[in-house]
Amino acid sequence: MNLPPLSLYVHVPWCVQKCPYCDFNSHSQKGTIPEQEYIGHLLDDLKADLHLVQGRKLHSIFVGGGTPSLLSGDAYVYLLEQIEALIGFEDDIEITLEANPGTVESDRFKHYVQAGINRISIGVQSLQSDKLKALGRIHGEQEALNAAAEAHDAGLNSFNMDLMHGLPNQTIDDALSDLRRVIELNPPHISWYQLTIEPNTQFASKPPKLPEDETLWAIQEAGQTLLAEHGYQQYEISGYAKSNYRCKHNLNYWRFGDYLGIGCGAHGKITLPDQNQILRTVKVKHPRGYMDLTKPYLYDSWHVAPEDRPFEFFMNTFRLLEPTPKSNFTAYTGLQESEIEQQLNHAISLGLLEMQGDSWFVTNKGHRYLNDLLELFV
Repeated sequence: MNLPPLSLYVHVPWCVQKCPYCDFNSHSQKGTIPEQEYIGHLLDDLKADLHLVQGRKLHSIFVGGGTPSLLSGDAYVYLLEQIEALIGFEDDIEITLEANPGTVESDRFKHYVQAGINRISIGVQSLQSDKLKALGRIHGEQEALNAAAEAHDAGLNSFNMDLMHGLPNQTIDDALSDLRRVIELNPPHISWYQLTIEPNTQFASKPPKLPEDETLWAIQEAGQTLLAEHGYQQYEISGYAKSNYRCKHNLNYWRFGDYLGIGCGAHGKITLPDQNQILRTVKVKHPRGYMDLTKPYLYDSWHVAPEDRPFEFFMNTFRLLEPTPKSNFTAYTGLQESEIEQQLNHAISLGLLEMQGDSWFVTNKGHRYLNDLLELFV
């Protein structure tokens, strides 16, 4: 097994209010966020994981939530300085922070840039007031427009705008209108993805009326064409970027890279070549338990069984529209291609997969029926 690049995921669990579609580990803000205390716990959590770094520098950092933009620029100055002192950064490290337009004050992005953050991901989801209300978002159209303007002015290397489609009672015209308006804001990267109803959410208990499958597919096809016409290249299922603006952090996930996870409920995945093992970790989920000094930050950890590695590898790499080098399978799973030859041949016979030189390539049919393709490796 080889050591892949190492990234870091940092979780900030608080939101102003929890959205009805959200199944992430987020908690509505009650009173003042214990910013300094939480930053201290994040760093102690990281120190406990330093043995998993194995001599690497950080390839990327992603601060997600919750709503990370609820924390101050000063908090991120200190946090990132300490992380770099503990691990060290690659020269071209990408550092992304998620932001909600409803929590972005004037010049806040400039403060984040001063802290070392060079990429922002703005959770717009829609620019139509009725859709934003249905999604439980705390921002309006103008706040989203202001956030895009702030991002352009802040001196960031890049920024992303998150946009959903397949929203309650959404027509094709509604969805494409949203997409056109986001394109007009000229972000270097757009994450455009379909709303799904996840278990243990408000929408799961009271499902809204979503568009029919035919409408969803028409939105998808028309939207992909529109994005391509404006220079946004699709490189994974929901990721579209202008030239040289693909998200390094997400690419490391999808290429089966390693990542440490710190913060409430954060997940990690680490390769241990000397043991021929892949370790997965989960941290304590609730802020109260996470910041309890009498308990460890680690909630659970396990080694990925060899029979589960093909599914985990392909579940990530088959999201990408780029070919998957066959050599990566052996390098990052410790398994031989011969162990999955039967499944590969079946996928090829079904038209879900093709061979391109020394790589596997998911066909258009394979991306449309990705779950069927992945089930072959379970």
